[in-house]
Amino acid sequence: MENKFEPNSLPLLIGSIPLTDHQEATDLVFEYTPQIPLWVQLPYFSHEGMISQFLPGMPGYTIEDGQEYIQTANEEFHTDLVEFYEEYMAVTENNKDLNESKFALDNKRARGFFTLLEKLEERPEAINAVKGQITGPITFATGVKDQNKKAIFYEEQIRDAAVKHLGLIAAWQTEQLSKYNLPVIVFFDEPALAGFGSSEFISISKKEVMDCFSEVNEYVQQRGALTGIHVCANADWSIILDSETNILSFDAYSFFDKLLIFSDSLQNFLQKGGQIAWGIVPTQEKEDIDRENIDNLYSRFTEQLEQLAKDTNLSKQSILRQIYITPSCGTGSLDRERAEKVLSLTRGVSDKIRSELIL
Repeated sequence: MENKFEPNSLPLLIGSIPLTDHQEATDLVFEYTPQIPLWVQLPYFSHEGMISQFLPGMPGYTIEDGQEYIQTANEEFHTDLVEFYEEYMAVTENNKDLNESKFALDNKRARGFFTLLEKLEERPEAINAVKGQITGPITFATGVKDQNKKAIFYEEQIRDAAVKHLGLIAAWQTEQLSKYNLPVIVFFDEPALAGFGSSEFISISKKEVMDCFSEVNEYVQQRGALTGIHVCANADWSIILDSETNILSFDAYSFFDKLLIFSDSLQNFLQKGGQIAWGIVPTQEKEDIDRENIDNLYSRFTEQLEQLAKDTNLSKQSILRQIYITPSCGTGSLDRERAEKVLSLTRGVSDKIRSELIL
């Protein structure tokens, strides 16, 4: 898992921003995280929601009375399924151009992606890498329902199609972003992973989850990019740490102590070259955002760094080279003022760490 790109505690964002203009939101990204920009998702537009944005192209995809779901109970579904796998085979075995396939995002569903590409065409200075993101397979397949309101994760064939669908959209992003001769990072956003092991997902095995991750990771990594999995709550972190994922992205502000429970897996992950997106800037509670400042968060971070170095027997300098400084989650649910504060804190904490801690 040895990674060619070292983040060196640079600032990085998650994706969602509470604005209504993609250009304005992209400008904010370049203002606060110019070294590793990403494409923005604006929840103001319903079709940019975590599930909706990536549903088109799935076999059986249906919109009825404003509801999106997978219709499996008619003849058209079987035709859709055959056509889906034919397209998949054309891309993976017959070298069909991903950009000419159903796995390419369009300007309506992912305006932020194309706004980022337009900005990258200007060749802005100081870029070290570029980031894309997509909903992860567990969150997607447990969130998307069929006509009977049953999650498609529990239908093995439809789950398989969903994993391939997401993996190839992520691969398409990778190919588009790779044109700029920069390291590419793609995150799979997995809030549902927080529910793994609960009564809601009791029938989902760890192997099933890890098999999903293995497949989507491969589509991206074989194109030379790094993959990350982002969870903004507590989770069984071994699922990520023991996988081939390059980057673990977590809410360090609220759940750092929970991650340390997995210190052995964490040590192994970092020693193999794994990286951590350290979500030290709070986004979940407005009171936390209002209260915190750069110095407070820097102090909190240094305490956590000390503890992580002690528990993993790794040097602080090696850890600092292998981490990104991030918000704990996206800012799409916040008001603009607090969202900008989160972005500003992320940049400020990163700058302070890089100027005072990195040798």
